[in-house]
Formats: sequence, C-alpha cells, structure tokens
Amino acid sequence: MKNNSKFLDQFSPYFLRIDEELGKIFETNVSLIEEIGRHSLLGSGKKLRPLFFILSCQLCNYDEGDLYSLSTIFECVHVASLLHDDVLDNAFIRRGKSSANKIWGNSAAVLVGDFLFARSSRIAIDKQHFKLLKIISDAAIKMSEGQALELVNIYNLSMTKREYLDIITWKTAELISAACTCGGILAGEKEEIIQSLKSFGLNMGIAFQIIDDLFDYISTTKKTGKPAGNDIREGKVTLPLIYLLVNLEKKERDSLQDLFESAKTSNKNYMRFIELVNRNGIISKCREEAQHYAQMAETSLSVFPDSQAKESLLTLNRFIVDRNY
Repeated sequence: MKNNSKFLDQFSPYFLRIDEELGKIFETNVSLIEEIGRHSLLGSGKKLRPLFFILSCQLCNYDEGDLYSLSTIFECVHVASLLHDDVLDNAFIRRGKSSANKIWGNSAAVLVGDFLFARSSRIAIDKQHFKLLKIISDAAIKMSEGQALELVNIYNLSMTKREYLDIITWKTAELISAACTCGGILAGEKEEIIQSLKSFGLNMGIAFQIIDDLFDYISTTKKTGKPAGNDIREGKVTLPLIYLLVNLEKKERDSLQDLFESAKTSNKNYMRFIELVNRNGIISKCREEAQHYAQMAETSLSVFPDSQAKESLLTLNRFIVDRNY
C-alpha cells in the first residue's frame, strides 16, 4: 500500500467522531494541560487503538451511544505513554512535529501524561465499566514493565529475540489487545469470543511494532514523523539489529559493539548499521516475521461470521504489515 493516508481515509467517519470525543476530555482549570493535551492528542496520529475498539464492539453487535466516548480511553493511555517515552528518550520529534517535551519541557510533558492516564480511568469509572478498567489497568502495568525491560537492555547487543518480543508485546501489543478485548467484554460475549479478540489484538500488535521498528532502518523523518536511525542512536536493540548480529563474524560484531556504545559515534557510523541491515536480506526477514503474526491474528477472527466490521479489522491487519510508515 503506497499511500497510507489514502488507505485510512475510508475510516474518516470513525476518526472524526473519535476526535470529537477526544476534544471533550480536558476538564481542567489549568490551561497548560489543555494546551499540551490538544497538541499531543488532536490532529495527528492514526487513532488506530480507538478504531480497533470500536470495530471490535461492532463485530460483537454492540453499537451503543457510549462507544466513541469509551474509545478515547485507549488513545489517552497511548498518548500518555508517548509523552513519557519521549522524555525517557530525550526525543524532540513526535508524529511529524515538535514533541511536547521539546516545546514545554520534560516536567510538563510527564505531568500531562499523568493527567491523561488518570483521565482514561475516570472515563471508565463514569460509565460504570469496571471490567474494562481492570483490563486497561493491566495493560498499563504491562506497558510500564515493557518500558523498564527496554531501558535495562539499552546498548545490550546480547539481547535475545525472545527478550525483544517480550518488550514489544508489553509496550505495544498489550494495549492493542486490550482495545479489542474490551469490545467483546462490553458486548457481553462469552469467554471464547473474548479470548479470540484478545489473541487477534495481541498478534496484530506484535506485527505492528515489528514493522515500526523496521522503519528506523528503511524510512525517513518525513514519512514516520521521527528521525531515521533514531532507535540506534538511543541504543535500542530491535529485530533488524538482532538478525544482523546473527550473520556477522565475531570481529565485525565486536567492532559494531564499540560503535554502538560510543557516545561520540558519528552519523556516518549510524548509517553503517542501516546499510548493513539493508544489504543482508534482513528487511524481508523482518517483514516475514510480521506477516507470521498478522496471519495468526487473522486466524483468531475465524470464529466470527462475515460482516463489515470483520472485513475492516482484517483489512487493517493487512495494512499494518503492508504500510510504508
């Protein structure tokens, strides 16, 4: 799919209503919170997590009036994690524009992230959906654990593929899985159906993050909204780098270790990592891995009868691995 925005245009009616509901969440007397929140939440980002929740609800024949209000929970949690993530990574670009921490400082960004986490819980409580609150809280715990596991493995070229998969499952896939799971819970579905939605979201989320990590080696700031080679500069070990190291002789591996850990590593050396990944067949290998998880996600939906919601979820699942940013 060459044009991601054009593909997502078919879901514009959903996104417009999601944005409308997101605009209502800033009940605060502190103008700074509203300013940063609107900068971070509105007018940018794909809003896929709220969309997954809405489509999962519709897949289970739930389409009540609180659907869009509840969908904002997942975007609030997601954006809160991004605000904190950018502070941890000292990142200055997010979603193609200056990050909140660059404009307002780290302290303000962290506090607004805290506000959005708290606000997401309040939405569930106000609607008396306590089962949803537990699922979302569990996902937030896993996201924190994934962030911590990533932190302790910075510059660790000995990190295994299993450890990498744990990180991206907890950091990314758990929230996507929660969005899909909550659709089944809200609809009052039986446990078998809820578990199918959970599996769909988890596998789709893993595929999503593998492709996201791949873009650090093959894309540009204009496309992804963040600098190419950013993960390498931050010392993050992702799947392309793990696959690369398996193919290298010890001498070259040790040389790359020295470059990777050096605070004075030049842009030329960062580009060397990218070049090695691009010329060793690793790009296609990572896409195959993502396809594997996307296929497992698709299989999870086989228990559902054909419907527009099912087709939309399957189309989005394919889009995740075919997209170019």
